[in-house]
Amino acid sequence: MWNPYNSGATVGDQGSEHGVILLDDEHTDGARITLERDCRPTIPFAITCGIYGLLVHTRFFGEEIEARTQFDQMKNDLAVLVEQLPDCGAGVPEDTIEALDEFVHRYP
Repeated sequence: MWNPYNSGATVGDQGSEHGVILLDDEHTDGARITLERDCRPTIPFAITCGIYGLLVHTRFFGEEIEARTQFDQMKNDLAVLVEQLPDCGAGVPEDTIEALDEFVHRYP
C-alpha cells in the first residue's frame, strides 16, 4: 500500500536529484518513489525509486506528461515487485536479483 512519504511533508523540498519534489510516496513493504522537476539545467524531470536495502534507480525525462505517466507505471510495478520479495535475511536469493534486474531493464 502506498502512502505519501513523511505525510507529504517532502513535497516542495529539494530531492536527491536537486529538483523540487512533486510526488513522493512510500510503500508499506519498504519502497519509495519520488518525482522531481527542475533537477538540473538539462534535466527537467527525474524519477528516483528504491527498495530499501536492495535497489536505487533513477530515470530522467524531458516532458512532465511522460514523467508522470512513467511514475504511475513504475509505482505499480514497484509495488508488485516489493510485495513478492521474500524476507532476505542474510542473503539475497538469485530470483530476487533477477526480478530487480528485470525492473531496472524495463525502466532504463
